Order: sequence, then structure tokens, then C-alpha cells
Amino acid sequence: MTAELILRWLHVGGATVLLGTGAGIAFFMVMAHRTRDARLIAHVSGTVVLADWLFTASAVVLQPVTGYLLARTVGWPLSEGWIVWSLALYGMVGAFWLPVVWIQHRMHGLAKAAAASGEALPPAYFKWFRIWFACGFPAFAGVLAILWLMIARPVF
Repeated sequence: MTAELILRWLHVGGATVLLGTGAGIAFFMVMAHRTRDARLIAHVSGTVVLADWLFTASAVVLQPVTGYLLARTVGWPLSEGWIVWSLALYGMVGAFWLPVVWIQHRMHGLAKAAAASGEALPPAYFKWFRIWFACGFPAFAGVLAILWLMIARPVF
């Protein structure tokens, strides 16, 4: 197996992890949120926070490394238009993802406290959920756009 093939496999695998974990986290958080059950939301959001740190954070760190090494191995200059756009979108996705991780921690804490006290979810939880939900759309769209750029490699 060549270095190029290994790097392509690692890079595509990392992109798959980012897309799949993002979609899975969003789905499970929305489904738990719809129940309004603080205990269930506390459990699911705890799992979501863990998954984000284990899978998403790992892929976030490895993607630029494998991308750089792949570009260098193949001979793509980092000034190629599609690479520049991919990196810009990657930064934009990160700008939405970092607050989302913090918000997930907040929602988890609020749901856990509500579950422990037997009270309903506080209004702050619902405020944070709306912000979390709104941040997910541009981040997810950005990941999809990056995948398209990686596959199509359009000339700009």
C-alpha cells in the first residue's frame, strides 16, 4: 500500500467521522430534547459530550494533518482554490463547533441538575438548545461543502 493511499484512506475516514458523528449527535440530542424528560436528556447529552470529545475532537485534530500530508504527497499546492476554500470552511465550521461543545456541556449540566432535583428543565436549557440547534446548520453545511470540494476539486 502506498503512502498516498494510506493518507487518502485516513483523510476520508476522518471526514466520515466528522460527518457521521455530527449527524448522530444532532439526531440523538434532538430526539432526547423532544421528550422534555430531564433524566433522559441528561443521559443522552452526557453521551453526546463524550462522543464529541472522543470522535469529533480526534478527527478535528487529524484532518488538517492528513490533509497537509496528502497534499504534499500528491503535489497539490496549498494555494489551490479548492484547498483554500476547504481550509476557510474548516475554520468556519470550527468557529461554530467550539461554542456547540461548550453549549452541550451547559445543557448537560442543566438537565442533570433538573433530573436530580426532580424539577422541570429550566428556561436557560431551552435558550441554549435553540442556540445549539442554530449553530448546527452552518457547521453541518460547511462539512458537506468541504466534502464536495474534496471530491470535485473544482478550479477557482
